[in-house]
Amino acid sequence: MLTQLRSAKQAFIVPLVAVSLSLASCGQQTSQAPTGSETPAATPAAAGGNTSLTGAGASFPAPLYQRWFADYNQKNPSVQISYQSVGSGAGVEQFTKGTVDFGASDTGMKKEEIAKIPADKGVVLLPMTAGAVVVAYNLPDVKELKLPRAVYTDIFLGKIKKWNDPKIAAANAGVKLPDLPVTIVHRSDGSGTTAVFTKHLSAISPEWKSKVGDGKTVQWPAGTGAKGNEGVTAAIQQTPGAVGYTEYGYAKQNNIPMASLENKAGKFAAPTPEAASKALASAKLPEDLQVSITDPEGAESYPIVTYTWIMAYKDYPDDNKAKAVKDMIDWSLTDGQKVSGELGYVPLPAEVVTKVKAAADQIK
Repeated sequence: MLTQLRSAKQAFIVPLVAVSLSLASCGQQTSQAPTGSETPAATPAAAGGNTSLTGAGASFPAPLYQRWFADYNQKNPSVQISYQSVGSGAGVEQFTKGTVDFGASDTGMKKEEIAKIPADKGVVLLPMTAGAVVVAYNLPDVKELKLPRAVYTDIFLGKIKKWNDPKIAAANAGVKLPDLPVTIVHRSDGSGTTAVFTKHLSAISPEWKSKVGDGKTVQWPAGTGAKGNEGVTAAIQQTPGAVGYTEYGYAKQNNIPMASLENKAGKFAAPTPEAASKALASAKLPEDLQVSITDPEGAESYPIVTYTWIMAYKDYPDDNKAKAVKDMIDWSLTDGQKVSGELGYVPLPAEVVTKVKAAADQIK
């Protein structure tokens, strides 16, 4: 099975993530926006002279970040930006060590992580976009699937072994469920997507909370690991009977079915950008701009959503880099938001953009 998943991952190609890999391997080469895409309006050059920025972290927003940085570079050719999709855990680690100019995390940073940043650098956490974590599956001829809260928790606990289990069938009257084994795929790397998913499961299931808990890495009761949202999506796509969690955009771009999940109000919600937006609206963003939405209110809310953050230093020793980081963030909060929905992300509400811009003013 492991061999199959490795080969599946190698074979998996998402056009937008391919841009990510190209940027990561080529360093300062310029990326091109996808053919036929609408090019955002030009912005002034971020800094005098040529400047290169490197970033690393969450795979959740990687397709969007690569689109943003490619579009930004077209309008600001003096600024080269590379981003490596290595997972939130590695992103926090690299940012803390100072080996990148900015990091990215789907869970922001814990107080103890922030305390490790040198005082002369400081850190500002900026939510840049948001989206849904979906339960994607590979079942021949099953295009729609409803999963009650207790059922999808039991699936990931390894308690439900077959897709035609009576508990799944009871919620899907008229659907011909196959007699296939359930093959769980989870992240093998330190992952903000994992943290978001397991925080939700801990919020709705005392059994999950006591047996597994939450975090960027956990001891999974069942299943096989794959690296990145890219790897999980690939494994699901290549394995009949597979189920796993990934970011909405990855499943959407690869036409992988996604389950409708029962929300806190007892309604089944499909993971649409509209349902994710409803969930985000149920939680107020605090002063430090970090919030964990573990089980949102609202009859129309999709139950597993998150903001995703860029970690930037408050003080950069290189003035050009400081100007470039600040301008890149400002562009992403304005022109960049216009393409968020196109790629399956939720554009930030205007009041959130205002708060994030104010926080970004600390960068110098």
